[in-house]
Amino acid sequence: MEIVVKGRNTEIADRFRTHVQEKLAKIEQLAPRAQRVEVELTHEKNPRQADQAERIEITVRDKGPVIRAEAKASDRYGALDVAAGKLLERLRRSRDRRKDHHRYSPPAPAEALVAVPEQAADEAPERPVAPTEPGQSVEAQLGDSPVVVRQKLHEATPMTVDQALYEMELVGHPFYLFIDDETGQPCVVYHRHGWTYGVIRLNTVVAGQAESTNHVTSAHLAEAGAAR
Repeated sequence: MEIVVKGRNTEIADRFRTHVQEKLAKIEQLAPRAQRVEVELTHEKNPRQADQAERIEITVRDKGPVIRAEAKASDRYGALDVAAGKLLERLRRSRDRRKDHHRYSPPAPAEALVAVPEQAADEAPERPVAPTEPGQSVEAQLGDSPVVVRQKLHEATPMTVDQALYEMELVGHPFYLFIDDETGQPCVVYHRHGWTYGVIRLNTVVAGQAESTNHVTSAHLAEAGAAR
């Protein structure tokens, strides 16, 4: 199992890399088929966020669904401890579910970060370029604003609502986008409160009506926000 440690806005010392290897050694016991573990450390330079200056994101790429955990803390060692704890718990749940249901999903492709060329000073701002390869990520700044948009392209494997909820819990996100295998509709499951979840479904474009663009209306978004 390969463990890759990389940093954003920060340098990674050999001592910390060694600590990560030791901290995540138990992953092989819980996920023996794991091929790669990606650990990304991001340093927040804003002094107002000193208590959450170090952010750790750990991603396990297995032959099943991607499992991810993240945490923030004032120091990277503390952030690693919290993120590793979340990750190991999710790996245990995934292992137990495989034993009970014997259900698997195809692996997500390895993520590749694509650098977008900088604009010349006299060029007009362009829209962020969308990724074209599955597993690819593209990051770009919106004109002269401080807003940075990161886009990812994922393989869309049809699944049930139950499977989507399961994978949402594994990655630790409050929502999960998927294709319903019964209706073929693009859907989003999201966490509302307690053990309550919601599902937003989109109608797909009908042949001959390509001019009609499907979108989530403001009413849908307001409903999802009010329901949480």
